[in-house]
Amino acid sequence: MVSRSYSNLLELASGGCSPTFGLGREKKRLPRVATVAGVLSELDDDSCNSTGSDALSSVSQDRMIIVGNQLPIRAHRDDNGEWEFSMDEDSLLLQLKDGLGEDVEVIYIGCLREEVDPREQDDVAQTLLDRFKCVPTFLPPELFSKFYHGFCKQHLWPLFHYMLPLSPDLGGRFDRSLWQAYLSVNKIFADKVMEVISPDDDFVWVHDYHLMVLPTFLRKRFNRAKLGFFLHSPFPSSEIYRTLPIRDELLRALLNSDLIGFHTFDYARHFLSCCSRMLGLSYQSKRGYIGLEYYGRTVSIKILPVGIHIGQLQNVLNLPETVSKVAELQERFKGQTVLLGVDDMDIFKGISLKLLAFEQLLRQHPERWGKAVLVQIANPARGRGKDVQEVMAETTATVDRINATFRRPGYEPVVLINTPLQFYERNAYYAIAECCLVTAVRDGMNLIPYEYIICRQGNEELDNVLGLKSFNSKEEHARVV
Repeated sequence: MVSRSYSNLLELASGGCSPTFGLGREKKRLPRVATVAGVLSELDDDSCNSTGSDALSSVSQDRMIIVGNQLPIRAHRDDNGEWEFSMDEDSLLLQLKDGLGEDVEVIYIGCLREEVDPREQDDVAQTLLDRFKCVPTFLPPELFSKFYHGFCKQHLWPLFHYMLPLSPDLGGRFDRSLWQAYLSVNKIFADKVMEVISPDDDFVWVHDYHLMVLPTFLRKRFNRAKLGFFLHSPFPSSEIYRTLPIRDELLRALLNSDLIGFHTFDYARHFLSCCSRMLGLSYQSKRGYIGLEYYGRTVSIKILPVGIHIGQLQNVLNLPETVSKVAELQERFKGQTVLLGVDDMDIFKGISLKLLAFEQLLRQHPERWGKAVLVQIANPARGRGKDVQEVMAETTATVDRINATFRRPGYEPVVLINTPLQFYERNAYYAIAECCLVTAVRDGMNLIPYEYIICRQGNEELDNVLGLKSFNSKEEHARVV
């Protein structure tokens, strides 16, 4: 008998286990179940009808399957048109591995940023699996657009950041076809997990709002699977969340996880409030443990704030490229005070507010003309809706107005960088900036201040380039303190 914890949601998905958007042709399947550590074997089963974790496994070591919207992979074609792949050191999913034990094997499942021709997908998938232990999820362009740019960016992301769909420009009417696309993509991800999972041994860690119903599809196929979910965005209060038409379905889908993680206690409290008010569920809190009883299972709620990779930042600071870039920037902004902003180009990062505040500073303090410089690094937008276009246009117009008003020979008050930067280049800007401005009006967990603090600590070589005095001993440091 199918558990009621996921039956209602599954009824919403049309066509059984097949996604509503066809993939065009039957693809070669990767091995489905690991039976020996490091060896993958084929197991043909009807995954649509499997409701128990009866597959046997002899895997002796722990294995973590990390599932996210995007793989921690950089891909591009070389001069000969051949694909070249490398690990994306900036990816948070990749950095999660450092929090696991050395004996834990990690497999990543997600999409590539670049579109791959269907004729190349089998070869690309095998290459990524062999070299990087990554399983790519290839989505048809139409399906991906409805899933990511449609449902995720038009409905979930604004609502989770407290923006209600009050007008057609802000989400508008709820689109059921986008919801069906969201379900279809989550089912495709579930199929990919099924290709590599050993259900009695592996841990599955699902990330962010793109895959909120994935735990339901995995729980249906392997009832005893060990599932965790982590939300990287805020979770809104119940008054905001209840405006979402599929509010109950998403809550029930998340509750098919064994553990649900949030950045802060406020987000967890909002989630628990929604479960209480909309599903009638109560929770228990004892000695830091929060648990929900849901259809015979205890769902743990954890507060797991994301941090930064300090070792990686320090290693990048030691690179010759970083030292050279710092020297270049030091010469470029010689005699000036650099204020730095590093933000994604979206409506919640408050970039326009930061620019207006800097403009007011120059108006009220003419003595700062020619001395204060605001360097605004605008990371490429992840969405492509009308709101993103408006933010980009407003930012560019504001920068042009400020520069036209306060520009002097050899002095540009605002430097807007809206092209992708290498990791070492961004760290170089951190190192030379006297102040880092974070003006987000709503954010999940902003890591920019942490990165800035580590980079400002620098090292002996950077101190020499910047003309700073280094502490040569603990006694000298104690005297200064």
